[in-house]
Amino acid sequence: MNYGFVGTGEIAAAIVEGLSKDVDDAPSIFLSPRSRSVGQELTERFPNVQVCAGNQDVLDNATTIVLAVRPPIAQEVLTDLTFRPDHVLISALAGVRLTQLREWAAPAAEVVRTIPLPPAARRQSLTAMYPDNTAARTLFDSVGGTVVPNEEKDLEVFSAATSTFAAHLDYVSTIAAWMTDQGVEDTTATAYTAHIFGQLGQALLQHDGSLETLTGKHMTPGGINEQLLTDLRTGGVPDTVRHALDGILTRLRDQ
Repeated sequence: MNYGFVGTGEIAAAIVEGLSKDVDDAPSIFLSPRSRSVGQELTERFPNVQVCAGNQDVLDNATTIVLAVRPPIAQEVLTDLTFRPDHVLISALAGVRLTQLREWAAPAAEVVRTIPLPPAARRQSLTAMYPDNTAARTLFDSVGGTVVPNEEKDLEVFSAATSTFAAHLDYVSTIAAWMTDQGVEDTTATAYTAHIFGQLGQALLQHDGSLETLTGKHMTPGGINEQLLTDLRTGGVPDTVRHALDGILTRLRDQ
């Protein structure tokens, strides 16, 4: 198996690391010359990785191609390339539809949309993709796993969910800052907050029931967790989150 990457940003680098780090029989990986510093760093770390002279060289060396450029330049990049019928194009671009990708990448026989995540570097990315595809499953199962929604339009729902990363981290940062305001040393407050939410993340990964059930397990009637949750709900925080997600979904579907 070999893979070609057109675009070498954060997501591409994470996937390459997940495919290569501590892997005895790592696949051959061919990178586009975009972001030469990232490519150089990856080639220095992993002997199975090489940077090509151009994007077309990536396609000439690999059958499964991961597209990870900025969405506004996708058409320009793809239409400048010559695809073969045996190519599988795996797009990691938010909001770019299959109909557009198939037109720009013709005559590539198979085109898949995906939402890979940075934890791919640790082989812990649950990647949403559509449609189901053997080559894409092989790739993303090896860096964490896959989930396939029922329809292409559902991918935008998954993309919208990922837009909450910064807001979640800001919430955690607010808690650490509040601890500092109360006199706790800054690095201690940060380390403690990171620890409790890191452990909560582990509980999420190990829980196989509903999130509502898990929420109930983390509070007792009349306790301080229930008090804070009630205050946030009374303040309209859940409704604000839903409204913001609706706005993101509208933006993604209108692109």
